[in-house]
Amino acid sequence: MITHEIRKLHVFAAALAELVKYSLVAPDRTLRWTIIANPGAGGFTIHRRWKKHEAALAAALETVRRNPGNPGYPLKRNPGYPLKRNPRKDAAPSDYSQSLAEQKSGSLGTFGLIPTNGPGHAVTITEALLKEAAGNDHFYLFITAGGDGTSLEVLQAIYHAPPTFRSRCAILRLPLGTGNDGAETWELENALKLLVNPTHIELTRGIKLSTASGKTWPASRSSEIAGKPFLAFNILSVGLDAFVTHMTNRMKGKLPGDSYKLWVDIAALLYDRIYKVGPMEIKVYDEKGKELKTIKEKILLCAMGASGHRSYGSHKMILPDDRNVCAVKQMPLFRKIALKGLFTTGEHITKPESFLFTASRLLLTGMYPILAQMDGETVRLEKEDFPALIELTEAVIPVLRAL
Repeated sequence: MITHEIRKLHVFAAALAELVKYSLVAPDRTLRWTIIANPGAGGFTIHRRWKKHEAALAAALETVRRNPGNPGYPLKRNPGYPLKRNPRKDAAPSDYSQSLAEQKSGSLGTFGLIPTNGPGHAVTITEALLKEAAGNDHFYLFITAGGDGTSLEVLQAIYHAPPTFRSRCAILRLPLGTGNDGAETWELENALKLLVNPTHIELTRGIKLSTASGKTWPASRSSEIAGKPFLAFNILSVGLDAFVTHMTNRMKGKLPGDSYKLWVDIAALLYDRIYKVGPMEIKVYDEKGKELKTIKEKILLCAMGASGHRSYGSHKMILPDDRNVCAVKQMPLFRKIALKGLFTTGEHITKPESFLFTASRLLLTGMYPILAQMDGETVRLEKEDFPALIELTEAVIPVLRAL
């Protein structure tokens, strides 16, 4: 008997599989897709969110079924695309996903969906797909259905893939988690449009953290990424916000409601008692390696995004404009309490405690332990890890963007 949770995955997988067959991604290539889904993500487990996502899938299917020849854009402006939107005959799930078709609860793999079973599994799945792709010249579409943690693992594997493979793949991150700050869109209905409307593939950057001690992901995190550098693809930061992320992760599933917001409130009161906020030097460099400025302050947090206009912690607008770095200096307790709500709207950038600028590299030197977070995954930096370098990578991650 199929459980309620498995039924959701079947509904989700079957709908996506049909939508992908109408996709305009790589129209001149044989298309193979895989949906890497976290069954425990909030988009599946929180009832009201699932019902909203189910409705978005049904609406998208109705659109392509009812009027396949009119996808809602002027075809004459896109002569490279077919005039009639019949399902593609060259699109199919990856061989790897089909080989893992479930026997107990149906055949999710035949729809191209592979459920993850724990930390690191999305990396394993992606690396298996890389091996499959090495034996052909098909175009591979990776669809992640989870939160920032699921997409982080897939992107890590793609980042380390051979450049020849990255030139014939793309990723679409569906917002199925409790936090979806790294996804292409915040609403599923908008993300589904990227499957059936014209798109282009844009190479985006990541952010890398290197330490003086050579610290890398530990084996306890995941054997597949152990020994590899710390990477993020939305925001990499150190300080109070990393502490909030760390505690949210530890208490996930144990506290009701928005536990991230709860830990923001707690951190405003207790962070200074747990982590000493001492002087820190931040050297700021541009893309040519030229030093732009040096900041010497007691730093409460410092965040670098792959670009500006980025959020974290379920849409907290830490980088609300074109600038991709925000540093916030230490402040008295009552000032923290007064300002913490401004980070949701981005109004914190108007306050004298905030430094906003554009940079390609940051060199951080501190004297005390501090937490760092990479798209929701955390690591503790010790005194011997400084100086620590946070820098943008080359643009190597192929993501779908609307035309």
